[in-house]
Amino acid sequence: MPDLLDPRNDFVFKRIFGSEDNKDVLLSFLNRTFAESGEAPLIEIVLLNPYTDKNSPLDKQSIFDISAKTAEGKLINIEMQLFNKYDIEKRTLYYWSKRYSSQLQEGQSYKELKKCVTINILNYSFISNDRYHNVFHLREDHTGIELSDDIEVHFLELTKLDDRSIPLEGGLINWLLFLKGADKTNWEVLKMNEPTLKKAMDTLEFLSQDREARRLYEERQKYLHDEASMIEWATEKGMQKGIEKGIEKGIEKGQAIGEQKKAIEIAKNMLGMGIEIPVISKASGLSEAEIKKLKMSP
Repeated sequence: MPDLLDPRNDFVFKRIFGSEDNKDVLLSFLNRTFAESGEAPLIEIVLLNPYTDKNSPLDKQSIFDISAKTAEGKLINIEMQLFNKYDIEKRTLYYWSKRYSSQLQEGQSYKELKKCVTINILNYSFISNDRYHNVFHLREDHTGIELSDDIEVHFLELTKLDDRSIPLEGGLINWLLFLKGADKTNWEVLKMNEPTLKKAMDTLEFLSQDREARRLYEERQKYLHDEASMIEWATEKGMQKGIEKGIEKGIEKGQAIGEQKKAIEIAKNMLGMGIEIPVISKASGLSEAEIKKLKMSP
């Protein structure tokens, strides 16, 4: 059997979680995610951008995040990030705000706006703590009073999971270990903890054996690696430019300090010779006020 495809690849992730046939898989994953933030389970969801065979891994118009809506109208967006694109927090708020504001048609009241939830699954560490699941809301700093429940952002960081620590009960961590690529020998335990994971695993195995799916996966993987390399190169180049600029400024500052010291030395010598202050000012480049301070200093 061929090696399993990486479920963290956004193309594969959407095939598993974002198709109409696997809506029950997505629902189970979402309910486990929301259970950790104390929310009631969802009964039904509608996929707003389901995966279709028309999605091309190299087409910039193809969208590999997953958008869904609950029966109450709450909007949910899930995105898998294999590589760090930087500024993820600003990017998240930008796309959250676009989704939130796009709900209103002309003439509609603000009360028509429904809650928008963003779930970012990251294959790198971002939040500076040890929690693999962090949830953000809009609350007052001191009292914790919630301004509005309409914004909710989840960060699920796969790199913070211990691969060897297989849970003994159901929960979100089972799903995340599967996504991270847990050893297949542990799949039985994960399936026992989370029965719906079996369908996700079956889908991954099917895709891994499908020649066309593998071809598309490899195209997408190459695109993602190339994109990550470009970002890394641009970041390093920017850092190098910053270092060079800093060195240049340091040299200029050093030269200025050196010239200042030399001017002071000249002024002190001329003061010792009894030369008038205006003449010393012209010779040293120091102001008359600076020379008077030098004269008064011991």
